Parts: sequence; structure tokens; C-alpha cells
Amino acid sequence: MTPKPVNATTATTAATATTATTTATATKPAPGTAPVPVLWLALLATPVAATANAPVLILPDMAASLGVDTSTAARLVAAFAWAMAVSVPLLAGLLRRRGLTPVLRLSTALLLGGTLLVAASPWLAAVLLGRAAQAVGGAGLVAAAMSLAGSARRMGVISAGFGMLGASGPLLGAQLSHTVSWRLSLSVSLVSLLAVPAVSRYAQAPAAAPQGRFDTRGAALLAVLATALVLLPHAPAAALGSAAIAAGLLTLHMRRRPDGFVPAALVRSRLFLGSALLACALSTSYFTLLFAVPRLLTDRAGWDVTAAGTGQLVTLLTGSALSWLLAAGSARMGRTAVRAVLVSVGTLAVVLAVFGSSGPLLLAATLGGVFGAAGASAVLSVQAASSAPDAQRPTAIGLFTLCYQLGGAFGPAIATALVLGR
Repeated sequence: MTPKPVNATTATTAATATTATTTATATKPAPGTAPVPVLWLALLATPVAATANAPVLILPDMAASLGVDTSTAARLVAAFAWAMAVSVPLLAGLLRRRGLTPVLRLSTALLLGGTLLVAASPWLAAVLLGRAAQAVGGAGLVAAAMSLAGSARRMGVISAGFGMLGASGPLLGAQLSHTVSWRLSLSVSLVSLLAVPAVSRYAQAPAAAPQGRFDTRGAALLAVLATALVLLPHAPAAALGSAAIAAGLLTLHMRRRPDGFVPAALVRSRLFLGSALLACALSTSYFTLLFAVPRLLTDRAGWDVTAAGTGQLVTLLTGSALSWLLAAGSARMGRTAVRAVLVSVGTLAVVLAVFGSSGPLLLAATLGGVFGAAGASAVLSVQAASSAPDAQRPTAIGLFTLCYQLGGAFGPAIATALVLGR
């Protein structure tokens, strides 16, 4: 079965897509503790990308099994995307306050429990709950893995893995569904649990120091703001109003509690804001191209759906792998040079998509988009977290990742308005 572009509602997670990203400098290992091998970290973090995108080609099968129509079954994808986006900063806050071990335990329990519901329940509501639990558990494993990466080079391995598994997720999901069951397709993230014992053994970090009373109000306001932003393309008026109110209340709350769940100093940091906003822009560009280019290949180059889908898959895998080269060389290049490369490649990708008429040029646009987005997740996350004190770096990770994931919500809407809706 030929892979198709990732469904719009999965984009926020491929942000995981990928996506989902964080940084190596967030949680430093204890003195004398060996760094966790990067392949264990990749195994811990990246299977969630495949699980996020697995339903893309099998929604009709899922709908028939649950006795609902396809549009209703698509809520399973939306639930995963929403839970992943909202939970990443919340679990990063838990990592900041309580340390690594509680996050690994909670994430494991949620992933196991959610997968059990997905695998056994005949009711849509229970499967929805299971998908949300899977997403929260996966978000915790992502935050834990990337906080232990230790360098942009190692972060690049994880980011490239996200891109590759996210691109392969639809085809993998279809094959598992046709061979065994669609429920198995939604259980791929269980593979992450194979890495939990190894990560726990290597990363014996000391318990987090007490930080006072938990900022429940700040966490709740951030969750509401994140939810409104994720829903912005789907219900613009209501989401924009809700986001404005939540942002205003959160701003007032930060003035009263500047060291709360969302540190005021971090939000005011030009380095953090610049890194997060650039990552959001590159992510938005990537997801716009992800959905628009297959249609452009058909309209401008005359490619059929099979050729367009295959070409895009190969391009996504290649661009994700190449992004590691940028991450590996980022320390030698310097901050300004890295940002110049990301902006140049991202801009060129958009230009090729707007003016390109041949298949290779349009695929080059997709390659540039995924290269820029994956490179941003690997390198800019490190820069964003470096703007925060050690104790606040997990929070910087979560907020940066949320900004990156917003591109997955905005990009498909832009593609629909400019290309897909014609």
C-alpha cells in the first residue's frame, strides 16, 4: 500500500514529530555517572512518532471495527495530538520538580494502561481515553530521553529518528493492520519500554531539590493556552478568544509568581524566544509543505498518487537523516551560522514550492522543509534551554517543544487554505 501524506490531525504529534523535541543540556547526569548511550535514548523517544501517524491509512478499518464513521474515528488521532501537545510542558515541569525516576514510572504506567485500553476495548470512548494516555506517556518518555541527550550531535540522532519513524508510521500502521489488527498498529510505542530499564540504570540522577508549593494555577493556565492554540485552525474564533484570555491571565499570574510553572525570566529571554519562534516558523513551513507538495506534484508535474506518495516518503527519510549532519556540526559552526543555514534552507524550500513546476524541484522543497524542521528541533532546542538556569531547563524544553508542535497545527490549515481547498 502506498503511503500518503500524514493526516492533518497527526501533525501536532509528529512534531513529533518529530518531532517533539527538547535538549541535551536540560538534565545533567550526576557526577561520575556515564551518559546514556544515544541509541537507548532514541529507542525511548522515537516510537511515539510511528504510533502518532499509524492511523493515517487505516481510519476506515478502525471506524468499521468500532461501528462509527470515518470522521468520528478521526477523533482518535486528534485526541493523541492534543494530549501530546498539552502534556509535554506539564511533564517537563514534573521532570524539573521531581527528577527522572518519577517521570519514567508515570510514563510507563500511562503507556501500558493506555495501550491496554486501545487493544481490548470495543467502545470508542474507552479507546479515546487510551490514546490520550498513550500520548501523555509518550510525551514523558520523550522529555526524559531528550533531557539526557547531552549534546546537539546526540540530539540530532533523536530528532532524525523522529522524522524517519514519523514518515514511516502510516505505511507501518497499514501493514500491521492488514497482517494482524489495527489495534496492534496503535501499540507500536510499547517498544519504547524496552529502553526504560537501561535508561534508569545509566541515569541515576539525584532527586530533584524541593521547590516549594506546586504552581497549579500556572500549569492549568498553560494547559488551557496550549489547548486553545492547538485548536486555533479548527475553531478560529473561539480558540483565538480563549487563547487571548488564557495568555492574559497567565501573564498576570507570572507577575505574581515569577518563579512558577512558567518562569517569567525564561519568557523574557531573547535567546529562548528567538529559538522557539524560529522553530515554530520552520515547523509550520514543513507541515505546510508536507500536505501541499503531494497535491502540487499531481497538479503541476502530473504525478499519480503512488509516485507522489513514494517520492515524498523517500524525501522525508533523506531529509531527516541529513539533518543530523547539521546537528553534528553545529558546535563548530556557531549559533549565527546555524540559524543562517536554517533560515536559508527554509526560505528556499518555500520558494521552490511556490515557483517549482517539476517533480524533483517540488520534492526538493519537501526535503528542505524537513531538514529545516528536524535541524531546528535538534539545535535550537539546545540553544533555547541554554538560556535558562539548570533548574529551569526542563521547563524550557517543554515550552520550546510546545512552540515547535504548534507548527503541526498551523501548517495543515495553511496548506488547506492555499492548495488543498481549491
